[in-house]
Amino acid sequence: MDGRPLDISSRTLSASSLREKLSNLTTSPLRPVIALHASIDFVPGKIPRKRRFQTLSVAVWSTCFVLCTSLFLYLCSIPALWPLIAVYLVWMTWIDKSPEHGTRLSPWFRSLKIWEYFADYYPASGAMATFATEATGFSSAFPGIRPHLLTLTNNFDVPIYREILMALGISSVSKQSCSNILKRGPGEAITIVVGGATESLSARPGTADLTLRRRLGFIKAAIQHGADLVPVFSFGENDIYQQMPNEKGTTIYALQKRFQRMFGFTLPLFHGRGLLNYNLGLLPYRRRIVSVIGRPIHIEKCEKPTLDEVTRIQTKYIEELTRIWNTYKDEFAKTRTRELNIID
Repeated sequence: MDGRPLDISSRTLSASSLREKLSNLTTSPLRPVIALHASIDFVPGKIPRKRRFQTLSVAVWSTCFVLCTSLFLYLCSIPALWPLIAVYLVWMTWIDKSPEHGTRLSPWFRSLKIWEYFADYYPASGAMATFATEATGFSSAFPGIRPHLLTLTNNFDVPIYREILMALGISSVSKQSCSNILKRGPGEAITIVVGGATESLSARPGTADLTLRRRLGFIKAAIQHGADLVPVFSFGENDIYQQMPNEKGTTIYALQKRFQRMFGFTLPLFHGRGLLNYNLGLLPYRRRIVSVIGRPIHIEKCEKPTLDEVTRIQTKYIEELTRIWNTYKDEFAKTRTRELNIID
């Protein structure tokens, strides 16, 4: 600093420069916002009420885990409820064995209108809509059969949420649970998403990569109880979300597999639509899902099946899935990018 005073021209130039800089600071941050706004396909204001209910039902189910957890934590903040909560937690943790027996199924709850909206959203006849609700008329199509969709045992450790699952007839996918349900005899059916968490990592629109070759446990259980196997293929389930690239060998894939080994499930990095837009959010896209129920594979009961017998039944199972795919792919998988692929 030389201590010389600023003349009028210097002050004018400085003021002008300052205004220009402030103008740039004001307008620059808005450009990404404007670009983002332009790229988001917002829902129009005039939408039929039925479609709004459909979207809302899917949003509620998609966030049901979070909603139930939040409700339970809120109830825990009320001291007057602590004795009841303590009793409930003791009963849930050490006494109630319903998740292992599938005895809490509620026909009334499965028939609620919300499940019809849920199924009509896609529209869908996938595993959840078909085997855990009456939205697609399962009981009318298969009278006398009580379906039990199976899920991770950890889901039944979540208060309130577990009660909803059991009312839908959903049970634990543990070996003991499968045995308990099948031992009750004819009419009791279990539905297993065989690929599970591993298969979810390869689920992308236009593909049908099934994680099946190393999955022999469900076939062994069927043989031990003399329960017929009925292959079911759901067309379109991979189309309801977009997933980030996570090919084998990438860091993302390695982290997802490590997470799976630690917790028993994994978290695909996916995105879909939002509640008020069509292309940004975590709700599934509206894509048609069609479940095709295949021909039953008759099973002869054997308490100690050999590996050869299990493999023989697995071959029949894969052949029936392949037949379903080849028969219906041109009708229900028109946008496929490749053919059916049986992996792992």
